[in-house]
Amino acid sequence: MFGSPNYYSGYPWNNYGTQNVAQQATQSNTINWVQGEAGAKAFMIAPGQSVLLMDSESNSFFIKSSDASGMPLPLRVFDYVERTVTKPETASADYVTREEFEKRLSELSNAKSSVPAA
Repeated sequence: MFGSPNYYSGYPWNNYGTQNVAQQATQSNTINWVQGEAGAKAFMIAPGQSVLLMDSESNSFFIKSSDASGMPLPLRVFDYVERTVTKPETASADYVTREEFEKRLSELSNAKSSVPAA
């Protein structure tokens, strides 16, 4: 039957066309792995698109983009490192403890009282 949703007639609104669109949408959520910068440069992308490419050989990743005519833009290369949790500094030269503050305050008040009145 012509125009039946289960009959492939080449029209984009049939089930086959919608399945292809759904498959393409899920494929865009995958991680693209390449081998080094040469692999990133060789990776094909559609005009006007950007894609994140992970390097399988080192701790780097690439962002490859092309303009609307399909001309590739300069490849952007990034290096990444693991972020580790560091202990916060407990004391530094910019801060004093309460005990040090009280001692200094006492020294200043003693010095003030020992200055003769003019």
